[in-house]
Formats: sequence, C-alpha cells, structure tokens
Amino acid sequence: MNRILVLFDSKSGNVAKMAALVVEGAQRIADTEVRVRSVDDAAPGDVIWCDGLAVGSPTNMGILSWKMKRFWDEAMMPHWMDVDGKIACAFSSAGAWGGGMELACQSILTVLMNFGFLVFGVTDYATKLRTAHYGAVVAKEPRSEDDAAACRLLGQRLAEWVAVCIHGKKDEHPADKKNQRLGAG
Repeated sequence: MNRILVLFDSKSGNVAKMAALVVEGAQRIADTEVRVRSVDDAAPGDVIWCDGLAVGSPTNMGILSWKMKRFWDEAMMPHWMDVDGKIACAFSSAGAWGGGMELACQSILTVLMNFGFLVFGVTDYATKLRTAHYGAVVAKEPRSEDDAAACRLLGQRLAEWVAVCIHGKKDEHPADKKNQRLGAG
C-alpha cells in the first residue's frame, strides 16, 4: 500500500487548492492511501508514516514560507534519520508568473534533500504548455486545466515512484507506462 502525505501551507487558499489536485493525481494509482495535512495541523508522525511526500508552499520572496521552514527546523529536526530514503516532490503558488515559484520549489527540495528524501521533477509535459520540472507551479490559484493537470501529474508521479521504488511494483514505472501508451513497449 502506497502511503502518500500531502503537506502544505496556504495563507490565501491557493496552495490548498493545489494540494487537493495533487491528491487527485496520487489517487489515480491503485493501492494508494493519501493523507492531507496543513502545516498548522501536521505532526512529525505524519511524515514518518508516509512513503512519499508532496510539500506545497506559497512563494515567499522566492523561497518556501516561514511556517513550512519552521516545521522542518523545529518539529522535524529531532526525526532527522527517521525519514531518510523516502520520496518527495514540491509545489508552489505565487502572486503572478515570474514570482519565483520554481525557486520556491527548489528551496523545498533542498530542505527535503537535507533530510534524506529522494526528490524528483517531472520530465513529461502535463499539457502542451505546462511542465513540472521542479514541481507544480501556478500563478495565484489553479484556474486552468493546464494548472490542474500539472498538479495531478505531480501527485500521480509521486505515487508511481513510491510504488516502484518502495514497493517494487515495476509495472508502475512511468517510462514503461508511457512506452505502452505509445505502442513501443
């Protein structure tokens, strides 16, 4: 059973809407249980419980929010070695395009790498004009289908990687599934 945690901070509600879409994507993969926690309600046990983690934060001056950083600095620090080797990804929203969302994702990924998480980006295009190389990013709230597709793809890819890397379900490997869709597998 895949255990996915979607952990987020959301002052305006925009990142919370993204989190719901990430959950939808993760639930596309069979045998996946998803927990959703606001950083205000999260506990270290939630992070220890999961196999895969999606972390979402508003973009604050090009980096993750202070509340999310505080969670990792204070609540999670005593559990440094309890999460090593889990799989994680990031998502973020800013006030406008060019607001630093990808930098915020990179700052989230940097924190997670310091805790030993295996982090990833998504090479596939979610839609013709949307990627999630550093994580899913949107300006303000996810309004368009492109925004929603990027968030869903991120959650799906997280559940796929957990299935493959943690539970040995090779049939969930994204490249193999893509080749099968294209008739090359």
